Amino acid sequence: MEDRKGDHIRLALNSQIQADELDARFDYEPMLGSAAESEWQPFEFLGREFKIPMWISSMTGGASESLYINQNLAKACNKFGMGMGLGSCRILLDNKKHLPDFDLRDIIGDDLPLYANIGIAQLEKMMINGEYERINDLVKMLRADGIIIHINPLQESLQHEGDFLHHRPIDTLKDFLSKSDIKIIVKEVGQGMGIRSLKELLLLPIEAIETASFGGTNFARLELIRRAAENVSHLEPLAHIGHTAENMVDNINYIVENNPDIKCRQLIISGGIRTHLDGYYLISKSKLPAVYGQASGFLRHARESYASLEKYIEEQILGLRFSKAWLYPKTGK
Repeated sequence: MEDRKGDHIRLALNSQIQADELDARFDYEPMLGSAAESEWQPFEFLGREFKIPMWISSMTGGASESLYINQNLAKACNKFGMGMGLGSCRILLDNKKHLPDFDLRDIIGDDLPLYANIGIAQLEKMMINGEYERINDLVKMLRADGIIIHINPLQESLQHEGDFLHHRPIDTLKDFLSKSDIKIIVKEVGQGMGIRSLKELLLLPIEAIETASFGGTNFARLELIRRAAENVSHLEPLAHIGHTAENMVDNINYIVENNPDIKCRQLIISGGIRTHLDGYYLISKSKLPAVYGQASGFLRHARESYASLEKYIEEQILGLRFSKAWLYPKTGK
């Protein structure tokens, strides 16, 4: 005790926080909770039982490090009870060489969600050519729960090797849904979506929307960086267009409250989620059942080692536990 009191005296002057550093998103209610009683309880999401409200957002496959990274991520899902979206599986449509990078069902286990992933440009081509059953084959091969369709027309347009779409993504999705009963999650890739696109999606019988909002990994900017040797600086402003996760949650809440006909009833909130407080705030604010997803946060630790990844997730869980005990989002439900 004497050592602790000594630390308090020695460190007090270095522990000052200014009023403008306050996180004003929460009411702190120390009288109303207990950390001992605030463990996250299992809950149903995507038809499976989650133990924590976290999701590993789609990242990688087909690169030299992918196998090591993805196996670490799947192992963590199995231990902590959360779901995972695979990186783009496009490479598997023509070549099974990289199947081990994506073949994670035995690691993640049978009781947690694992979703394959394909881009809207590839889906559009398959629909035009009458080859949409290749999606069914991909899902079966990976023993996945369903498919994530990433909607990335801006990224494709800025990518040197990209594809221009011939049809509106919403029409391609509707066409696919009319021909297949595969479970679908729809996501963006770092710009998010506006209220008009969200309303169209919420009216479709899809499993979930993943926000993939502005503020995290920005694939429009990534493609421009890849083209650094070219004179494409005039396209740089496009990378700054988008919607934040909070903006998207607010828009989705508005749509849900004002439209009784929505069919999509689950939300994965991702894009710019840097801390457990960000995640807790947004899932608490959502009118739809929600978990929060991260990509780069998990990736950084999964590349280093499984031990580093495990420690990172344990820190997130502890932060969520403290948040649940004493923090009330001011704009919560």
